[in-house]
Amino acid sequence: MVDAILGLQWGDEGKGKIVDYFAPQYDIIARFQGGPNAGHTLYVGGKKVVLHQIPSGVFHENTTNLIGNGVVLDPVTLKRECETVAGFGVDVRKNLFISQRTHLILPTHRALDKASELQKGNDKIGSTLKGIGPAYMDKTGRNGLRVGDLLDKSFTTSYIRLRLKHQRLLDNFNFQEDITAWEEEFFEAIDFLRSLNVVNGEYFINEKISAGKKVLAEGAQGSMLDIDFGTFPFVTSSNTTTSGVCNGLGVAPQKIRDVMGVTKAYCTRVGSGPFPTELEDETGEELRKLGNEFGATTGRPRRCGWIDLVALKYACMINGVTKVIMTKADVLDKFKELSVCTAYNVDGQVTPYVPFQMTRHQIVPELQAFPGWNTDTTQITDYAGLPEKMKEYVGFINEFTGVKVSHISNGPGRDQIVTV
Repeated sequence: MVDAILGLQWGDEGKGKIVDYFAPQYDIIARFQGGPNAGHTLYVGGKKVVLHQIPSGVFHENTTNLIGNGVVLDPVTLKRECETVAGFGVDVRKNLFISQRTHLILPTHRALDKASELQKGNDKIGSTLKGIGPAYMDKTGRNGLRVGDLLDKSFTTSYIRLRLKHQRLLDNFNFQEDITAWEEEFFEAIDFLRSLNVVNGEYFINEKISAGKKVLAEGAQGSMLDIDFGTFPFVTSSNTTTSGVCNGLGVAPQKIRDVMGVTKAYCTRVGSGPFPTELEDETGEELRKLGNEFGATTGRPRRCGWIDLVALKYACMINGVTKVIMTKADVLDKFKELSVCTAYNVDGQVTPYVPFQMTRHQIVPELQAFPGWNTDTTQITDYAGLPEKMKEYVGFINEFTGVKVSHISNGPGRDQIVTV
């Protein structure tokens, strides 16, 4: 049995905390896509920890953690994270496993990412410059190196061959930066990676499922950044939706049971791209301030706006979401009035649908106002204790999307989650 937790917006929904909250109910936590551009924030013993590559169940002693083949792996980032996790007394050699088929991010992937983004100028997509896109391009172009290749004696030769190919591309970009230090760090991390548990991921996880183990598939980014169904071309390079679970772990569709979609009580987006409900005013600034909306990976300020129910309903549909988990509901505690987007006005025509290409249209959100609850909800532990106006807000979202909000997160702490 496999349950999935994934984002329903443009990422940054608070999935790390949610995975951490549900982890004790599962035997295995498995990352199925994305790379070090994902920052999943946890609080362990009151200390903030941001995980970029390691699954968010790593701090649970009896939980096995798998990095699946759908992930692109930066060995340098992984090594640093393992060292951080070890500082909390966790031995990753006991509870972390990596699929042989997981593709590697090379130093030249990072260089290509930076060179490409610089060349785009004002048309840049807001890449995190972690080498994600170029690594996925090598994967689909059948040039990439995988974790399993590290165990082959020809790895260095294969690396040099691919590096030379990348260098020709970098020369075309007129990229002059010296990446020698990046390579030294990379090969140190490669030696470390060889000491970890490298497994045949699809057999590993299916044997666990056959043995009755419960698996929680952890997604990165969000559905509106999906390479196929997101706001293209301002998207990530992988399938962030439920289909990515099958591709990224090697499990069959019928093995998936619950799909738990995570959404903020409002909307945020990092980087460029369409954002119909964005608030470029004092209200947007207040959301950013109260929600501490700065990227866990990049530190960039997030764009903020009201919740977009058109996009949320769309995301629930394409993922087959069975439960919605709402995070950061407490950020709305101080607002006297709230708004939700119930339709788009696209070039003068009102529609309930997400357009094929948002960037080609003028999109104005059709907003419906709701009274705020003006109550501190951070200490409330049961649904009955929540303000009636918050229940009305959540109830409207339930009815509009057709999927029930099952949990409401009302603070950053592990215990600040209300079951509905």
